[in-house]
Amino acid sequence: MLKNEMVDYRELAHDGLGSPKWRHLKLLLYWPFFGLAFLFVERIGVGGSYYPMHCAVDDIIPFCEYFLIPYLFWFVFLVGMHIYTLLFDVESFKKFMHFIMLTYSAAMLIYLLFPTCQNLRPTEFARDNIFTRFMAAFYQFDTITNVCPSIHVIGSVAVMLAAWHSKHFSTPRWRAVFLLAALLICVSTLFLKQHSLLDVLAALPICAVADFIVYHRTAEPR
Repeated sequence: MLKNEMVDYRELAHDGLGSPKWRHLKLLLYWPFFGLAFLFVERIGVGGSYYPMHCAVDDIIPFCEYFLIPYLFWFVFLVGMHIYTLLFDVESFKKFMHFIMLTYSAAMLIYLLFPTCQNLRPTEFARDNIFTRFMAAFYQFDTITNVCPSIHVIGSVAVMLAAWHSKHFSTPRWRAVFLLAALLICVSTLFLKQHSLLDVLAALPICAVADFIVYHRTAEPR
């Protein structure tokens, strides 16, 4: 495929998903599987008690509602990389999905074997604005269980690495942009009191192992 050539999915209607050319689309089936598994763990639970995640650094980090912007940008970050790789870089999409499947599955297994929770959220806000009102509503919806490792962190690293190894975003400037975006998203989970620093740190070795398996173990010398 040429560097700026878009994949023509109109041929899919003729070839079908059984064709080797479109087999990569089956990787998207992982998302409904993960959604159901996460819903089971979150809403139904696994029984027993939850271990609270907390460290001294968490008490130093203040709540700052303005980090809601990078926190929500995570969804654009994740979905955007899916769309880009599907349209312009299928090989990167495959590796991106393999990374997601390895890391997210590992996180789910940890949630089952080592249920965690956090009690970091503020009971009241110092300011009243659109961001704090959103967070108040979000706290009502989002549970405080199964937080370690952080899925937000894992997803951010997944997008960053996919960009670093893609055709269009592997230049030093683009790598810096994606690194900054991933860092802001990870930090936002701490300032919004969605995660402990321990949750962030726990996600990093999982990402490191997946990075080696997906991007380096079978990588050809450049």
